Amino acid sequence: MTPHCFRFCISFLTAIAFLVLPGDPAISQETPPSPVVDDPASSVNVEPTRLEPLPLRLPKPAFKGTPKHVPPNSNLEKPRKGKRPPHFAPKGTANISAGKKVICSDDDPIIGEAALITDGDKEASEGSYVELGPGLQYAQIDLDGRYAIHAVVVWHYHGSARVYHDVIVQVSDDKNFTTGVTTLYNNDHDTSSGLGLGRDKEYWDTYEGRLIDAKGVVGRYVRLYSNGSTSDDQNHYTEVEVFGLPVK
Repeated sequence: MTPHCFRFCISFLTAIAFLVLPGDPAISQETPPSPVVDDPASSVNVEPTRLEPLPLRLPKPAFKGTPKHVPPNSNLEKPRKGKRPPHFAPKGTANISAGKKVICSDDDPIIGEAALITDGDKEASEGSYVELGPGLQYAQIDLDGRYAIHAVVVWHYHGSARVYHDVIVQVSDDKNFTTGVTTLYNNDHDTSSGLGLGRDKEYWDTYEGRLIDAKGVVGRYVRLYSNGSTSDDQNHYTEVEVFGLPVK
């Protein structure tokens, strides 16, 4: 064999050995499939959060239609046509305020008692609501634990058409609401409450209640303010429902 042929054979055999060398991932191992990732920021397969309509039961309407007269000095939202669309929240979201303890800034209500606010009775009937004194007042619910809150629904008084002023809803882990306060809703357009200028609109109180999207904010206490209505200076609360999930 000539030297030229010998060198060619050696080169050929070396190339074959390199291709079939054990442990070479191109030959001895299969390329693993790419993981299915729903969250681009995650390295594992994450099941998407399932959203379902909020399990909200409405009371019977006490009056029909939206009043045409706009009260003076009001900042009313535009009337909506048809029923309110369903609000979607993570699967398992439930009313976590039912039967929970309530305290009010007026500890001697004119009518009723604070417990009526979470007793489940949201009908527009006598004996279903608590009436607090005039001026800025609040009702505060202790959820007795920390929850991811996805919605707060409040019925002030829907026995007749009226607009409540300075409606402000806040969440905190501090029962005194001095630290860690998140404001979910504020329609105080003239800062008369002293709690800051609100960007939300005033509205007619109806059997639907006011549904406030809490966007999963975490907290234990929910505080709701009002400052009289177009009917009188008193403050009324028929029912408040807080929907959420426990925080692990």
